[in-house]
Amino acid sequence: MQLGLYQHFKGNYYQVLGVCIHSETLEKHVIYQALYGDYNLWVRPLSMFEEKIVYRDKEQPRFKFIKNINTGNFDKH
Repeated sequence: MQLGLYQHFKGNYYQVLGVCIHSETLEKHVIYQALYGDYNLWVRPLSMFEEKIVYRDKEQPRFKFIKNINTGNFDKH
């Protein structure tokens, strides 16, 4: 999954910070931050984050990728 800016189907914007793995189930989850209000951090199963939903009689992604947000380069050595 690409890190960066996403738009929820209802209009709000979020920054995806990463993907983590649940310690008990090994299910992948997305960690993301609201870009409004209190800028809360959220977690949601990856499968739910990437799913398509029907809203106003139209099938669309729950979260639509908008663009990459460069958070800097990290040395992985």
